[in-house]
Amino acid sequence: MKKIHVTLASIMMVAVFSCKEAKKSADTTTDEMQGTEEKMAEKSSITLTKLDGSPAYEDASLVLESPENTTIATSGEIDFNFAVSNYELGAQTESENATKLANSGKGQHIHFILNNQPYSAHYEPNFKKELPDGVHHLVAFLSRSYHESVKNENSVVVKKMEIGKDPADTQGLDMEAPTLIYSRPKGTYAGTDATNLMLDFFVLNTTLSENGNKVKATINGEEFTITEWAPYVINGLPLGEVTITLELVDGNGNYIEGPFNKVTRTVTLKS
Repeated sequence: MKKIHVTLASIMMVAVFSCKEAKKSADTTTDEMQGTEEKMAEKSSITLTKLDGSPAYEDASLVLESPENTTIATSGEIDFNFAVSNYELGAQTESENATKLANSGKGQHIHFILNNQPYSAHYEPNFKKELPDGVHHLVAFLSRSYHESVKNENSVVVKKMEIGKDPADTQGLDMEAPTLIYSRPKGTYAGTDATNLMLDFFVLNTTLSENGNKVKATINGEEFTITEWAPYVINGLPLGEVTITLELVDGNGNYIEGPFNKVTRTVTLKS
């Protein structure tokens, strides 16, 4: 009889242990589900909203006057001279957006982009740039003081520049093909500037629509589909590094081949 009592006690202990393990497993599953829900909630806190309220500047124009010849035998410092019409460089853009977004105290300017690299901002129409040997693709456009691009057919300059003797074209850009040019966000944002982040880009040789070409934006891993060429405001971002990928896709969501049609940038948000 003693052996039976021991066996029953053992069974009871195993049962108790099994119940504890089952509860532990259930608690772990619950914690995992809660963790997943928290991650989903954190992820879904990012929003992308079209920015309205900016002056259109429909008549503004930008023209590259020099260099007239974009095939230059010697690399080095090159003088760039632009003509600007119906637009005042250095002026503050008259819009409430100037108080909501990161705004340049130097005013309106030109975004000068070589090979789809981060732009340099120029507040005067004449400046110098160092260009190495090679084939370079220049895109320059007018920008409001809070870095929103002016989007009309005359506000942008697109040029292929060949620098040096027999320069190699390592990019192979077809300048007549649909092309995506990244502009904002860029750099580091602090304080109130880190609250509303503007997403802005230029598209060349294409339009965006619900059934046609689109831009896919991936912000900290969350995807957004953009069907209208316009500036957007990103909200709900955490402090620290933010990774943004822009990709030009067709009506079926397939990537449109091109050396500049997918770009990833990282910006930093500080308190």
